[in-house]
Amino acid sequence: MTELRKKSCGPCEGGVAPMNLAQARDLMGQIPKWTLEESEPALFRTFRFKNFYETIAFVNAIAYVANREDHHPDLRVSYKECVVRYQTHAIGGLSENDFICAAKIDALEL
Repeated sequence: MTELRKKSCGPCEGGVAPMNLAQARDLMGQIPKWTLEESEPALFRTFRFKNFYETIAFVNAIAYVANREDHHPDLRVSYKECVVRYQTHAIGGLSENDFICAAKIDALEL
């Protein structure tokens, strides 16, 4: 279990600055299956499934995690695929919350 999975998301507004790319790269080791989009800092990962039912079950599990953490990803859903993208919109960049939620979503695969 990564250290990120043990954490909970905190507030993102009120003076919280986006993390810089060096900080983001340091945390990527805890979520190695994710990609860091550096041009517009964001995290994303594509999940593939056998059928639409499995895809939607996964989307529902993401919704549970997102609501529990009060931190919500952008999702692109198709028949056998779901692309999950995290960026903290409230601060216009990445926060630790994005990495926490990515790690928790990785745990759904187990």
